[in-house]
Formats: sequence, C-alpha cells, structure tokens
Amino acid sequence: MSNKPIVSIIMGSDSDLAVMTEASVVLKKFDIAHEIKILSAHRSPEDTAEFAKSAKKRGIKIIIAGAGGAAHLAGVIASHTILPVIGVPMESKLNGVDSLLSTVQMPAGVPVATVAVGKAGATNAAILAAEILALSLEPISKKLEEYKKELVEKVKEKNKELKKF
Repeated sequence: MSNKPIVSIIMGSDSDLAVMTEASVVLKKFDIAHEIKILSAHRSPEDTAEFAKSAKKRGIKIIIAGAGGAAHLAGVIASHTILPVIGVPMESKLNGVDSLLSTVQMPAGVPVATVAVGKAGATNAAILAAEILALSLEPISKKLEEYKKELVEKVKEKNKELKKF
C-alpha cells in the first residue's frame, strides 16, 4: 500500500489519544496508511470544517472521529463531507452515554456510523474502515479474512483452556 493516508483518525482533544491510538494500531495491522489529528468542533470549528471539506481532495477515503462530552466532532465533520464518517464515543463523566447519544443521534441526511464507547469502539472503527476499503482493495480483503480466522482460533484456544477446569 502507499504511504499516502487514506484514513484520517481525528480526536477532539489529546486526552482522547490513549483510546484513538487503538484505531491506529489496527490500521497498521492491515497496512492502511493513515493520519492522526486533533480538531475540535467547538474550539477550532473553522479548522475542522476546512479539514472535512478538503479530505476527499487529499485522498482520504474514510474518517474516524472520536470525541467525548458533547461529542459533536463526527457530526460536524459529516456535515462538511460526503466521505463515510465513523464516530467513536469517548468515556466521560456519564460513562460515555452522553458521548454515545451525541454521536449516534444524527439527523436524517447526515449519517455517522457509530461504534462502542472507548477502546473497543476505536478498534471496531478501524476494522469497519478496513471492511469498507476491502470492497475495492483486495490486499485489505485478504488481511481481513486472515484476521477473522485468527479470531476463530483464539476462541478455540480459550475453549481448550477451559477443559483444564
């Protein structure tokens, strides 16, 4: 694959970095070139809008956006682009429920695919991005098939461990 990023991982604050790096780890596993940026729907709205408007022209295919609290980042980005946006709600003072609802409750016409809260969500966002890209990129498709086989093998191994009890 090329080194030119085709996925953007965006977060509202550097406090989200520990969670959002999970998406980067998964994308690296599938050899998907990506970039990581901090943008804020509230603190840097013009920069956020410009990023979203220019992403497709720069070769970005999918945007993964993580945010907590009001969690408007994914929705703001989706309102400025036709690219798929995957929202990752962050854990917050309300255990992430506020972030989840802010991310998933988009008005008709401005979709944001929303995954689980926190690290599991960041992992799943990257896998979902890989699945979307695999529709047209065979090398990613093959890596996803191997990944799914690995998941099956891990479950089988855990069942073997259970037999010890």
